[in-house]
Amino acid sequence: MRGARRQIPDVCVERLSLYVRELTRLGQRGVGYVSSRRLAEHVHVSDAQVRRDLSYFGQFGTSGRGYEVRRLQTALGQILGIGGRTWYVGLAGVGNLGSALLAYRGFRERGFEFRVAVDSNPDKVGKVVQGLTVASSDRLVEIVRSQQLHIGIIAVPTDVAQHVCDRFVEGGVRAVVNFAPARLEVPATVRLRNVDLAIELEALAFYLGRTRGLARQNGKAA
Repeated sequence: MRGARRQIPDVCVERLSLYVRELTRLGQRGVGYVSSRRLAEHVHVSDAQVRRDLSYFGQFGTSGRGYEVRRLQTALGQILGIGGRTWYVGLAGVGNLGSALLAYRGFRERGFEFRVAVDSNPDKVGKVVQGLTVASSDRLVEIVRSQQLHIGIIAVPTDVAQHVCDRFVEGGVRAVVNFAPARLEVPATVRLRNVDLAIELEALAFYLGRTRGLARQNGKAA
């Protein structure tokens, strides 16, 4: 089983989160069963892709009825590690982005609890942000160990991102989410996810530019 899980594509795991989000919405509306086609439409993939993704983890559908919404939501939540478990999270960098992350209530609803917020700015240290007292980043290793954090989030300037990442790892964190536009190095035992908002915007600009260019070409051809 462990070997099989290592072969699961990252993009499949990302889609599981989208499935859980949609199943939660359907459950709140009182929907009992959902077909792979309907679930696929809401997640913007094919129904074959939905079935392929779920097949990595077992058989969930009922012939003639589709997937039982609550059962599939619970099963996928457990697979993702968010079913009935709390993950402790630490944030480095309490700027605009960091403050927004702390303010987002959806994290707690999905089992992620911010327990620590640190910053290197003396003017921010000691202030309370979303119920957390901001600590000095100099104490990051000590705090990570004492709070037994599972996940570290980096929202600091590029030039200090690697140093902060190293301190998270030294403290015992085994998963890092990096919002800084920097390429970080971590040990093989640590899982790293990079979220570069600039790259995402540039990708959108590329597709928007192509769409406008094609529209102009079609207009001239007409």
